[in-house]
Amino acid sequence: MALLKRAKGFYGWIVRILEKFNTWLPQLFLRIILAWEFSEAGFEKLQGENWFANITFPFPFNTLSPEFSWYLSTSFEIVGAFALVLGLATRFFSASLIVLTIVAIAAVHWPDSWNTLAELWKGYAITDKGFGNYKLPLLYLMMLLPLLFGGAGKLSLDYFITRRK
Repeated sequence: MALLKRAKGFYGWIVRILEKFNTWLPQLFLRIILAWEFSEAGFEKLQGENWFANITFPFPFNTLSPEFSWYLSTSFEIVGAFALVLGLATRFFSASLIVLTIVAIAAVHWPDSWNTLAELWKGYAITDKGFGNYKLPLLYLMMLLPLLFGGAGKLSLDYFITRRK
């Protein structure tokens, strides 16, 4: 009984310590890893050739020229990454990167065709073996959602700007 009481006390102590970090540390880690991934994709596009002409985008994005789409996605990936690191306009850039990621899933990562859920599930992969490869973009979507709904956290420019008002 005494051991159980000590374990509960220790657990409570750990929880109190973790709760001191829950308003800034998880959001910071999400912002940093997402910024890394999106900036990597953006700088790769910036230094590479436009391959968007070979892609069929979903409506309404198919009404934009491949050059403009390339510029738009490159810009949002790079500027959005820097904004995420700083925690500046986090909800706006999270929403923008969510839209960009959904378009990328639909145009690039989704399987060309599938007949069963089992076939679709094969696309939940990192590499495309003929079934799509939507795993990473889907994970990015899930990681952006807490930033969209909860904001950047206390260690961000968003927090300092709203706190000063």
